[in-house]
Amino acid sequence: MKKKIKLHLKYFLLTLSLMVSGTALSFLLFSYQSFNTGNIALIYILMLILIVWFTEGCFYWIFAATFAVICINYLFTYPFRELNFTLAGYPLSFLFMFTIIAITSAAVRSIKRQGIILQEREQALAAAEKEKMRANLLRAVSHDLRTPLTSIIGASASYLENESSLASDSKRELVSHIYEDSNWLLHMVENLLSVTRLNSGGTSITTSLEPVEEVLSEAISRVRKRLPDLNIQVHIPDDLLIIPMDAMLIEQVIINLVENAAIHGGNEKTIECRIEDSDSNVIFRVRDHGTGIPKEKLDSIFDGTSSSSSQTDGSRGMGIGLSICKTIISAHRGTIEALNHSDGAEFYFTLPKKEL
Repeated sequence: MKKKIKLHLKYFLLTLSLMVSGTALSFLLFSYQSFNTGNIALIYILMLILIVWFTEGCFYWIFAATFAVICINYLFTYPFRELNFTLAGYPLSFLFMFTIIAITSAAVRSIKRQGIILQEREQALAAAEKEKMRANLLRAVSHDLRTPLTSIIGASASYLENESSLASDSKRELVSHIYEDSNWLLHMVENLLSVTRLNSGGTSITTSLEPVEEVLSEAISRVRKRLPDLNIQVHIPDDLLIIPMDAMLIEQVIINLVENAAIHGGNEKTIECRIEDSDSNVIFRVRDHGTGIPKEKLDSIFDGTSSSSSQTDGSRGMGIGLSICKTIISAHRGTIEALNHSDGAEFYFTLPKKEL
């Protein structure tokens, strides 16, 4: 109840302030003999439009319209300082002014309602997209985490049950599989932590100006620790590029894309990382020389439901990794796309140069 009273008091004070301001402006212009007094009504109509826009309810614009009609009659219509509603044509002018205000009020309120409906629709679409992303991530997690866990359990069980009969090469192979799958699980956990960090902030991020070259260098350095034999070529512009971003999240995107390229192209083939400068964006490209992406998966590759891998090793799928890439880039107000070229696949994403 108190909030409602405060709101109405706020609307009333705003209405009164605008009408007093309109009257003061009318007096100022009225003092110039060359000013057309007929335009004073337009000043009040402008104030009335502002009142309709910034308040709710009919009372305020009806009060303001009455206030305006009285002021025009009393202050700016001869004989001055006298209320005289019997002047020739005045009742008609009064009626026209109220009609204009009523029509304007209805139009402004319609625009406000449409704006509210559009905002609610956008919020609903954003919520639906977020829910779809969450559902896709859960499906991807259930697959991408279960497979390496099953492999680790199977390899460790084989080792424990047959330790005495296994040759050293077989033992090393089993331990190697466990190591690889454990690393992949660690990578998945890092991705999940990145998404948790985004979701805890309502898909909003805190950005700071970061040198693009340093972010790319740090990401590649982290990849090399996992894949020391990886052959990467880096191409960057001569000019120093500094753009707003969350450096750790963008590093995670680059790592995901480079490791995805390594899966499909193989460590022996060159992976190209290229940065391009455009008018409003910086473009990051990661190109592999592998099998490419099946055409039927190009449209859904970032939704977390499919794996870009053509291999049967489910632990090497990139469904969740690419889905997280899209989440991170969308939070930066950028775009991410995938395409095929003559000798493999290319992923690229854009980041705006300026904070939106």
